Amino acid sequence: MPAPSPEVAAARAKLAAKFDAVRTGGKGTARRTKLTKHASTGADDKQLQAQLKRLGVNSIPGIEEVNMFQEDGTVLHFSAPKVQASVAANTYVITGHGENKRLEELLPGIINQLGPDNLANLKRIAEGFSAAQAAGAGGAADGGDEDIPDIGDNFEEVSKQ
Repeated sequence: MPAPSPEVAAARAKLAAKFDAVRTGGKGTARRTKLTKHASTGADDKQLQAQLKRLGVNSIPGIEEVNMFQEDGTVLHFSAPKVQASVAANTYVITGHGENKRLEELLPGIINQLGPDNLANLKRIAEGFSAAQAAGAGGAADGGDEDIPDIGDNFEEVSKQ
């Protein structure tokens, strides 16, 4: 068999150099295969459900929304959640899409859920609302368009100022 041409020999050397770094052992060993990591979200969900089953949680049907009031006056709001409870273990599980909302956004329908600790937030909202109403009424009576300049007839002269 004749010797390969210099171009073929250079290509073979380049190929050998390229694959030389992926060997785990010596010349005769197999190449290292790339390890793929599998996302195990299903396994996590199975483990969670197994732990909940061990606690003995029961599903509670017919709950339309869940609101969790936080210290800073925001509300963690769940619309149509799946609620499970275990009274013996004092454990409640709420699954679903939760949104952080301000108390003002939920106010008309949430008043009956407010406790004594949230009354301070409610008073603060009411004071802010009444102050805004008073400022709005006073500003309109005194000529509330003070921040709008009087343009007159020639718009371009005013815009150059």
